[in-house]
Amino acid sequence: MRAPGDMESRPGIPLSASGFEKCDRTGRAADDPTQLLAYPPSVSKQAVARVCFGATFVIAAFSVGLQFVQDWLGVWDDPDVPGQSHAVRVWRFFSYFTTQANLLVIATSLSLTVRADRDGSGWRVARLDALAGITITGLVHWFLLHPLDDFHGWLWASDTLVHIIVPVLVVLGWLVFGPRRRISLRVVLAGLIWPVIWLIYTFVVGRITGWYPYFFLDLGQTSPAVVALYCVAILILLLVVSCLFWMGDRWLPGRMPR
Repeated sequence: MRAPGDMESRPGIPLSASGFEKCDRTGRAADDPTQLLAYPPSVSKQAVARVCFGATFVIAAFSVGLQFVQDWLGVWDDPDVPGQSHAVRVWRFFSYFTTQANLLVIATSLSLTVRADRDGSGWRVARLDALAGITITGLVHWFLLHPLDDFHGWLWASDTLVHIIVPVLVVLGWLVFGPRRRISLRVVLAGLIWPVIWLIYTFVVGRITGWYPYFFLDLGQTSPAVVALYCVAILILLLVVSCLFWMGDRWLPGRMPR
């Protein structure tokens, strides 16, 4: 007779102390001892990953949508500055690096919700841009913009969501679920095309309209030498962050289990 609480192991399927061993979809014990999480045979890591990516997609989409509505209604406007048309509001909203980084997060998270082991040459660049861009969004906001903020209520909520909550969710999701083996030197270099184009666009449009999305890039408020220093620092930081993701992609535990 078995003592109460004893569990009988089926042949070929060892049980851990918790009653579940790391298993693949065939029911065999996983060969990779570095897996971070154990799931019962009926729950695959891909299924859990898709739920995680889906939650990130929903939160990021809600965050961007909330900020868009607030921008449309003019709640971010300076009361001392004449109001802008809705067309100008929309153009400016999509000119922010933060908005574009969050849109990349939304697109790539949705694709991973559909298929957690998604791959493809163009997708790899988009995924790395989403990872590096949202990380830079969080870092720049925390160290440069957050100390100047004094938001309350829904303004504080939307600002915190797009600049802090979404970056944390994206990085944690990548650390736990990957997918891995998606980044190479070519992907890192290709990933720099987007921020370079964004900087060029920002200065061309700023030169024409006099509006810049961030004060540290505003040539009307800051000297060209300081602005150039900021640009170089941003690109170097993006390169460093991209290389850190590349290293993690190579050295963190394997590919997404089937």
